[in-house]
Amino acid sequence: MKNELDFFEKVYEICREIPRGRVSSYGAIAKTIGSPMASRMVGWAMNKSHSVSPNVPAHRVVNRNGLLSGKKFFGTDTMMQQLLENEGVSIENDKVVDFEKLFWNPMKEL
Repeated sequence: MKNELDFFEKVYEICREIPRGRVSSYGAIAKTIGSPMASRMVGWAMNKSHSVSPNVPAHRVVNRNGLLSGKKFFGTDTMMQQLLENEGVSIENDKVVDFEKLFWNPMKEL
């Protein structure tokens, strides 16, 4: 259990660095913390992040194609999209428009 908590906290630290109006991916975060095969575990961390303090901007983490694959964990089907759109990120068909342009790669940015 301790290792899982350490993993989650590392994920949260990176997510808190994602700038407003930008997005990252589960895989990019997993690679950054040295666990390149743990994308799904990053998703689990995002699911648990809603009760963490300080706040974790989990809405800024999408899948490798820019899809809002975690949207069902935000209370309503549209909340993740609304949060991103409030930051100026355009979404069409549950996908980030200009994903490559808005992608924040923690391996390069941190």
